[in-house]
Amino acid sequence: MSGFLNFTKEKQITKVVEVSVEDIVPNPHQPRTKFTENDIVSLAESIYQNGILQPLSVRKTGDKFELIAGERRLRAAKSCGLQTVPCIIYDVSQRNSAILALVENIQREDLSFFDEAIGIEKLISYYGMTQEDAAAKLGRAQSTVANKLRLLRITDEERKLIIDNELTERHARALLKLGSTEDRMTILNKIIMNNLNVEKTEKLIDEYIGCQKEKNSYKKRSVVFKDVRIFVNTINKAVETMQAAGINANSQKIKNKEYIEYKIRIPLTKN
Repeated sequence: MSGFLNFTKEKQITKVVEVSVEDIVPNPHQPRTKFTENDIVSLAESIYQNGILQPLSVRKTGDKFELIAGERRLRAAKSCGLQTVPCIIYDVSQRNSAILALVENIQREDLSFFDEAIGIEKLISYYGMTQEDAAAKLGRAQSTVANKLRLLRITDEERKLIIDNELTERHARALLKLGSTEDRMTILNKIIMNNLNVEKTEKLIDEYIGCQKEKNSYKKRSVVFKDVRIFVNTINKAVETMQAAGINANSQKIKNKEYIEYKIRIPLTKN
């Protein structure tokens, strides 16, 4: 964590101290939205056998300590009955505490890719960072950050299906080729039903897009044909009206593959 603390007039109190678990409050900017029970139980068993190997990071807020990093460790410690946990206290502002919490959690490998994207979006929207700033803070390429943020176009309902069915980030990115929620849900249900890998998912999406383009092209042609029929009927009606009035008008239709040609003959005098 010390590599993140490059803030003016803010410092780390390096001494590790035991803090009561009851005195530690959650960080409101924790990007992780899902903690699996099995994960917590497994970590609790490890802590019971070996203790907490990495201290939690906190900052003092009144008579409490706000958690900067280590919520999984704190939850696991509580579940196995620990009364205190080892902590390193950081003397940082609320803003920088939030940034540290986001950065630390975003860099964890077990954070879901949607939670990671939400965390990056918070760095940008809440704290006035650019994508370049966020990328530098996280040690990522700017293009990687941009791709993560694109995942936020996927709705909450779609995200839940993706996470619950253990689909990958590449599945999610492939779905972004589809512009509407309805199309994505259609494909997503097929992916889940048929247990498709990424390669088969991308093939399915490409085929679906091709079919949709063909349908749209057909609809456009249908509209054109409908309009053409209206114009043709108008011409025929005009010729019939002239004939009813005693004008010996006539028309000739010549149909080609690309167009319809009409020749209309109207005499200058009545019969």
